[in-house]
Amino acid sequence: MKVALLDDYQGVAMTCADWSAVRSKAEITVFRDTIVGLDALAERLGDFEVIGIMRERTPFPKALLERLPKLKLLVTTGHRNDSVDIAAAKALGITVCGTPSSAPAAAELTWALIMAAARRIDLETRSFHDGGWQVGLGRELKGATLGVIGLGRLGGQVATYGRTFGMRVIAWSQNLTAERAAEAGAEAVSKETLFREADFISVHLKLSDRSRGLVGAADLALMKPDAWIVNTARGPIIDRAALLAALKDRRIGGAALDVFDDEPLPGDDALRRLDNVVATPHVGYVTRENYATMYRVTAENILAFLAGTPQNVIEP
Repeated sequence: MKVALLDDYQGVAMTCADWSAVRSKAEITVFRDTIVGLDALAERLGDFEVIGIMRERTPFPKALLERLPKLKLLVTTGHRNDSVDIAAAKALGITVCGTPSSAPAAAELTWALIMAAARRIDLETRSFHDGGWQVGLGRELKGATLGVIGLGRLGGQVATYGRTFGMRVIAWSQNLTAERAAEAGAEAVSKETLFREADFISVHLKLSDRSRGLVGAADLALMKPDAWIVNTARGPIIDRAALLAALKDRRIGGAALDVFDDEPLPGDDALRRLDNVVATPHVGYVTRENYATMYRVTAENILAFLAGTPQNVIEP
């Protein structure tokens, strides 16, 4: 049995869990790079019966799955993965399994980005390492307004952080009720009110046809000139062209981002050159605790499948 573990950027997959039981039954190959293109992926993965993937780093659409005739088990980290065609996999006889993931990890990274944006940690750190000293003027979060788009598990946690820091918390989503907002300690407002009044706007929605491009030029135009928008959900929820234009023209304070339309983000991407962007390379879920759980359950899923008793199966 041949097992592939994909996109191990940090080279930690084999140290985050005990793989000895899997190794006794299978040969494990770890890939640290991300490649694109059906031909390249089909060539690399064609000999593997089991593939473990890290979130959406490598998509598995029907067109790729059809070119992997030996594949029997696909294990994704997380409970869901919209970049995998689950229905196509099932039709092809491929079992897809998931793992638990940590909600605090992404919520905490969101708050770290908000703090970094408020105090411009990036600029001050760069100045320090370049031999300089103070270069900017930060702002306090107490008394500021936090706007949360999507008040689910992650958005609700971020709202709690905002209240702890003495912020006024307002929220909006397409299905948000006043009762649900009140339960999270937030005030339900219209989308327009949120963009007009918030000093920091944090996005916490799942990417879907309904949320793709949900934040557009008209919304960004309503923001205060010193307000920041924070996105740790999915890049395409914010219209990229509209965001770039607002940032380049300095019509908003800035953007704090952990997710992007294309990942890994090309080295020459325009977002990398803007000084009003605070960014991290999609590390919201990248913690040692989360990886330990994800890789441990990946190994357990493989062993369960080999024993004929698949677990944590994701159905279409």
